[in-house]
Amino acid sequence: MDPDDLDDSTVIGASAEDFGELSKDRAYLIVIAGTQVGEMIALKESTVLGRGGDADVRLVEEKMSRRHCRLFIEGGEAFIEDLGSSNGTFVNGKRIESQKLSDGDKIQVGETTILKFTYNDQLEENFQRQMYDSALRDGLTKIFNKKYFHDRLGAEFAFTQRHRTPLSLILFDIDHFKKVNDTRGHLAGDRVLTALAAHVLKLVRTEDVFARYGGEEFAVLCRQTEVSRAQTIAERIRASVQQLEIVFGNERIPITVSVGVAMIPDRHIGSVDDFIGVTDAALYEAKRGGRNRVVARPLT
Repeated sequence: MDPDDLDDSTVIGASAEDFGELSKDRAYLIVIAGTQVGEMIALKESTVLGRGGDADVRLVEEKMSRRHCRLFIEGGEAFIEDLGSSNGTFVNGKRIESQKLSDGDKIQVGETTILKFTYNDQLEENFQRQMYDSALRDGLTKIFNKKYFHDRLGAEFAFTQRHRTPLSLILFDIDHFKKVNDTRGHLAGDRVLTALAAHVLKLVRTEDVFARYGGEEFAVLCRQTEVSRAQTIAERIRASVQQLEIVFGNERIPITVSVGVAMIPDRHIGSVDDFIGVTDAALYEAKRGGRNRVVARPLT
């Protein structure tokens, strides 16, 4: 893919925290191609990009080095330097060792990931964030949507298969949720979904990917996580939800969740569909076993 073929219309959105000013506006990288398209990265004084856990910003990219390149601010200007990566760092199609960046420069790292360097003011940042949210987040709960989750799951699955690092998947859904809708109405059901999502979002780790997977079903993708650790996270979610205070119409709505957990690498799991299927089977075993419980595969 030629970076020059990509323009501003390719950008989907924004997700960044305020970080201080570089001259008039803020300096960002926007992912305009790759599995994390639409993400906006606020540049610090020094920011290392790579696929390794010790990088400041981890990108899911097969042909990227663990510490691929570094962007830094010096004398009020932004620069990029390659950190001895295997496949090189390219700015506007040319391989570089170190180079000053200008607004609009396109940076390619690995095979598919392209980032645009830009300065944005607050108005542009807010617009980018709104676009990002509408494309990648669930409209009701505001957590990631199913499409984004599937895209990330596919990328993380490929990474794990190649590097043999652990990747765990947690699926859970609300027990007897239909009864909530039938007896209290759909507004009450929506209240349950939004309260649950906001609560669980506080429980998962920053590096986890939390999404609404279906109507009342949710998913958590846990990178670099063994099944025993993922089971602990799942149990924390289950126990905390059981104590959650959800009030609608001056009445408390008690809920519980059933949870399934699985991990790769696993010789019985050869595809993303297999991974989801095994985790889903664990979830339904939890339901058959009485609900409000966690089942992990393999059993721990």
